[in-house]
Amino acid sequence: MVPDLDTGLLRNFLSCARLGSISRAALASGRTQPALSQQLRRLEDIVGKPLLDRAASGVTLTPAGMALLPYAERILALSGEALGGARTRLSGRCSVGVLEDFTGTTLPAVFADFGRMHPDTTLELVSIHSEDAQAALERGRIQLALCDAEYLKPPLRWSARLPLLWAAADGFDASQNPLPLVFFSEPCRWRSLVQSALGAAGIGARVVFESGSLTAVQAAVRAGLGATVMLPTAMAPGLFNASLAHSLPPVPMLEFGMARRPETEGDRLVDAVEDLLRQLIRPEDSAAL
Repeated sequence: MVPDLDTGLLRNFLSCARLGSISRAALASGRTQPALSQQLRRLEDIVGKPLLDRAASGVTLTPAGMALLPYAERILALSGEALGGARTRLSGRCSVGVLEDFTGTTLPAVFADFGRMHPDTTLELVSIHSEDAQAALERGRIQLALCDAEYLKPPLRWSARLPLLWAAADGFDASQNPLPLVFFSEPCRWRSLVQSALGAAGIGARVVFESGSLTAVQAAVRAGLGATVMLPTAMAPGLFNASLAHSLPPVPMLEFGMARRPETEGDRLVDAVEDLLRQLIRPEDSAAL
């Protein structure tokens, strides 16, 4: 008999993948590090393959871990939604503005599943730059915004700190100095974070390609033009996490926040969509701020 994937084990795995550290994930979940490590081993035993590469500086996903990640996100999101959906029939429309980095993997599939569970609803996923999110909320273009918290007006509904991972193509020489970099076009505050981290490590940098499109940035990195930093959700096939494979300096974690139009308070559909996003982004702690 094929064993079931326990949602508690998947939640712990997702927390480690998001935070890049078993110790940080243990702190966030209120568990001890040995207890969390044991849970991860149990999941690896069920899958039959190692899911995380462990090192003193943190953890990264193995190929098996990368393959499991979108399924884990989807299972946990739908688990929470199924419990609420069994009690509530939803209808209406909800538009969500999100950073493009969140749209390339699980989120569209989860929204599609949500739509099938609630056929009287219409969900719109709007790819938006963080600096434009607050204005879009205030105009009523979107009801929810999930993006860099730096650009949102407080108080936030909730927030999550996520790591920026070094991404490169297989065989890329990360020992080059200056290091060729692929960046998002300005304005992008990630650029200064990367350049400061490299400068502190004594590594020079030169920008060889930039674009406002995540797809174009991913393609340039996949082609071997240079390295970049990405959220775990943007690590597409053909890219690998170079954070531990090469001696590249860590980049500070970023805070991403959820903002909502005040007029939508009490709207059951917007409540459900917000909770769905919270399950995807903050699997270790779904409590609002």
